[in-house]
Amino acid sequence: MSASSRRQSFVFDPHNQIWKPLLALLFVLGAILRLVDISDPLLDFHPTRQLRNALVARGIYYEAQPNADPVLRDLASAFKKSVGQYEPPVIESLVAWTYTWSGGEHVWVARVYESFFWLLAGLALFDLGRRITSPEAALVALAYYLILPFAVQASRSFQPDPLMTSAFVIGVYFLFRWMEKQTWIWAVLAGLVLGFAVLVKVVIAFMVAGAAIGAVLSVYGWRRFWKSPQVWSMALLMIIPALAYYVIGHPDRSTEYFFSWTIGLLELLCSTDFYARWLGFLHSLFSLTIILLGLVGVLISTPRIRVMLIGMWVGYFLYGMSLPFQMYTHSYYHIQIVPLVALGLAPVAKVLLDQVNRQGLFWKLSFILLAIAALVYPAWVARSILVAEDFRNEPVFWEQIGKAIPADGKVIALTQDYGYRLMYFGWRKVTLWPGSSELSEIRAGERDIESDFYDMTAGKDYFLITAFGQYDKQPALQKILEENYIVAAQGDGFILFDLRNPK
Repeated sequence: MSASSRRQSFVFDPHNQIWKPLLALLFVLGAILRLVDISDPLLDFHPTRQLRNALVARGIYYEAQPNADPVLRDLASAFKKSVGQYEPPVIESLVAWTYTWSGGEHVWVARVYESFFWLLAGLALFDLGRRITSPEAALVALAYYLILPFAVQASRSFQPDPLMTSAFVIGVYFLFRWMEKQTWIWAVLAGLVLGFAVLVKVVIAFMVAGAAIGAVLSVYGWRRFWKSPQVWSMALLMIIPALAYYVIGHPDRSTEYFFSWTIGLLELLCSTDFYARWLGFLHSLFSLTIILLGLVGVLISTPRIRVMLIGMWVGYFLYGMSLPFQMYTHSYYHIQIVPLVALGLAPVAKVLLDQVNRQGLFWKLSFILLAIAALVYPAWVARSILVAEDFRNEPVFWEQIGKAIPADGKVIALTQDYGYRLMYFGWRKVTLWPGSSELSEIRAGERDIESDFYDMTAGKDYFLITAFGQYDKQPALQKILEENYIVAAQGDGFILFDLRNPK
C-alpha cells in the first residue's frame, strides 16, 4: 500500500486502535448523561413505578434501623406492604442497604446503581458486537444503547427493569461465548445471569427463552441438544430461581397478575387498533426506521448470532401479546429491546463502514462529521429532557398536604400515582377514589358515580382532591362534593372536603 493510500485509510484501518479511546469517550458521555439532575425527586419518568420502589426501599431501611422513630418505622413498614409485591425487592434492598451505609435516605443512589449496571452491560454488548462484526461497528451499536434519549431516561429510573435488562445483556453475552466454546464455565455463567434476570422481573422470560432456544439450536440443531448436560444445566439455572419465587413462593400474586393483565385484556388482541398503537408507541420511543434497520441487521448477520437474535425478537413479540395494554401505554416495558435493536444495528454499521472505508479522505472526514452530529444531537435531546422539568418543589407541596389532613382522619382521595406521592413525601396513606382512564373503561365500563360514592366513602372523614384533571373528568363527583359538603381545608393544588358535616 502506498503512503497516500495509507493516509486515506487511517480512520478505518483494521490495524489501528482508534476505537479504544472512542469507546472510553462513549462510556464517559453515557455516564455523564445519566448523572444529569441526579438529585431531582423520582418524578421524571413513570413516577408511580419509581415511587413504589422508593417506598419499598424506605420500608426495608426503617425496618433495619433499631433506633429509628417507632412511629415512622411502623408507617414505612405499612407503606411498603401496601404497595404490593410484584417482584423480589433486589434493587430496593441494595438501595436500602446503601441508605444504612451512607447514614440517610438518599434516593439518588438508586440512579447511580441503575446507571452503573447499564454501563456494565454496555461493556458486554460492545464485546458481543465486536465479535460478530468489528470494533467500529460495535461502537455504533454501543452509541445507540447509551445515548438514545429513551434509554437514558429509562436506564437510570428506580425500578427493576434497568437491572433486569442489564442482566439480560450480560447473560446473552455469556450465552454467545458458550456458543463459541461450549465449555462449562460459559454455560454456568449464562444460566446464572439469565436466571437472575428472570428473577428480577419475570417478563424478560420470553426473550431469555428466545435467546436460549436460538443459541442451543445454532450449536446442536433439533436432534442433539437433549443429549447435552450443559444445555439442561443452563435451562435449570434459568428456570429455578423465578419458578421458586413467582410460582412456588407467591402463587396467588402471580395468578392474579396473569388473569388481570393477560386473560382479562385478551380482547385487545382482536383489534387492529392495538397493533397500530403498539407500532406507533415504538416509533415514538425508537423510530420505526431504526427498528427496521435493526431487523435488517438480523437478516444480514452471521448465521450463528442470527438465530439467537431472531429468537429474541420472537420472544419480544410473544411478550407483547401477553401484556397488550402495557405495549402502548408503558414505555419502560420496552426497555429490553434497546440492546436488541442496538445489536441489530452492528451488522448494518459494518456494511456502511466498509463502504466508507473505500472512499477518499475527504468523504471519510465528511462521514465522521455526520457521525459526530448523529451522536451529539440525541445526547443533547437526552440532556434537555432531564433538565426540562424541576420537581424539587414537589416534596414540600406534599408535606403541606400531609400536614393539612387531620392526624386522626380517615381519607379517601382522588390523587396522583395511586397516592404514592402523598405516602412518600407526606407520610399519609389514603383510600383511592378511582380515576377515569382507558383501562378502567376497558375493564369496568360506565360507572354509577353516586352509588359508588356512598359505598366508598362509608366510614371516611374527608375527601381529598389533588388530581384536578381527573376531577374535571368526573362532573358527577364534583356535583356531589361541592353541593353537599363543606371545605375543611384548601390550598394551592388541593381541596379537602369534610364528609362528617354535610351542608
